[in-house]
Amino acid sequence: MRYDIVIIGAGIIGAMTARRLAMQKRSICVLEKESDVACGASKANSGIVHGGFDPEPGTLKARLNAEGIGKLYKAAKQLNVPIKNNGSLVCSFDESEDGKILELFERAKKNGIMGVSIIDKNKIKELEPNISDNVRIALYAPAAGIVCPYELTIAAMGNAMDNGVDLKLGFEVSSIKKEEGGFVVSSTDGKRVIAGVVINCAGVRSGKISELAGAETIDIMPRAGEYMVLDKSEGVKTTRTIFQAPGKEGKGILVTPTVDGNLLIGPTASLVDEANGKDTTEGGLNAVMRYSQKSVPCIDYRKVITSFSGIRASEKNGDFIIEESANVQGFINVAAIDSPGLTCCVSIADMVAETVNNIAGEAPINTRFNCIREDTHAFRKMNDEQKDAYIKEHPDYGEMVCRCEHITKGEIIRAIVTNPQTYDVDGIKRRVRAGMGRCQGGFCGHSVMRIIAQVRKCRMEDVTKDGADAKMVKGRV
Repeated sequence: MRYDIVIIGAGIIGAMTARRLAMQKRSICVLEKESDVACGASKANSGIVHGGFDPEPGTLKARLNAEGIGKLYKAAKQLNVPIKNNGSLVCSFDESEDGKILELFERAKKNGIMGVSIIDKNKIKELEPNISDNVRIALYAPAAGIVCPYELTIAAMGNAMDNGVDLKLGFEVSSIKKEEGGFVVSSTDGKRVIAGVVINCAGVRSGKISELAGAETIDIMPRAGEYMVLDKSEGVKTTRTIFQAPGKEGKGILVTPTVDGNLLIGPTASLVDEANGKDTTEGGLNAVMRYSQKSVPCIDYRKVITSFSGIRASEKNGDFIIEESANVQGFINVAAIDSPGLTCCVSIADMVAETVNNIAGEAPINTRFNCIREDTHAFRKMNDEQKDAYIKEHPDYGEMVCRCEHITKGEIIRAIVTNPQTYDVDGIKRRVRAGMGRCQGGFCGHSVMRIIAQVRKCRMEDVTKDGADAKMVKGRV
């Protein structure tokens, strides 16, 4: 297949870039080595809309963070993705940390961030009664927020596909060769596509992809972050996202509610190799608990329902890399997108679109482009009377499957067939939250498998957790 543009990587940056480029009349394809979108850093991060006070002034991170906050809120609304402007506090708990808070305040002003302020202990306790009594001062950023990173990725890619973008899953890039007719991008299993422009959004593998293309050397340093998710009963412990004064290892352990009502604590920050970066460790999770107590002492760790680890694609220079290769014309690196990459995803996509126009010339506007994605959560937002009427017309919505999250068979079937379509249990989990509750799929897992098998017309033994090799069951007894 021949395309105007090929994007490598279906995380939030690749997805949002595809959506942005679909606003023009171009043929676009996204290549993803996994069995679903949002399988890298985009499914395992803090989900924070960063307030713009942290990046070093003058960097790409600083500019795109400042530009990206409002753009992200707008895009999430268009995509019908839950997002909450809950604000954030960066807190000092020791006199030695006060200077760092004041430094961040000055940084925010240099970065053009409006509305930030330094507040004292009394005001902090008024806003967050459960915060530690040791709190001294805090930087308050009212523009900050929270969003579900994998749901945003799924929605952005779905909207891009609905507007004509192709998605090829299970396409692990093994070679990129520039020939007279364009770039020939091949996979490990012999598939290939041809493109005039290639955009490298491969996250932790972006250095390898750049090397395959003969472009610049990018020294990606995979940095793992371990998290713990607590039951919704703990989600009320804070209203805002609470950061600690940052140190040499990064922003420290945060405590934040999620848009779905849970409490999230973490992350750690440790250099790892790509192969084991998704593993959680006893030491890492103990550190998450120990340091989160510094902020909110009353957290009940008996309410932890799951833990996870994600890899951030850091780079030694500490800034984003978004530029056309000087060595390979038509090849664009979008690499080293660590924090605050999620917040910057729309502004990054705009910058990439501008770069594409500089390379290939401006394409005509896609007059059929629709920026609105149908609300996939419409049923759960209905009142009881509306649900009763809907169930009469759509009986599958009357069959409860996930008791913890109140997810119905109808919602699961819809998730399977809606772009980007999913083929596995974790894909359903990310789309409708079946299996995200207290029992973590212990009750509903087999029912979800049965529904997938019915819709896909396959055997239960063929249904996987998250890809071809992750079988859920071996056979029938």
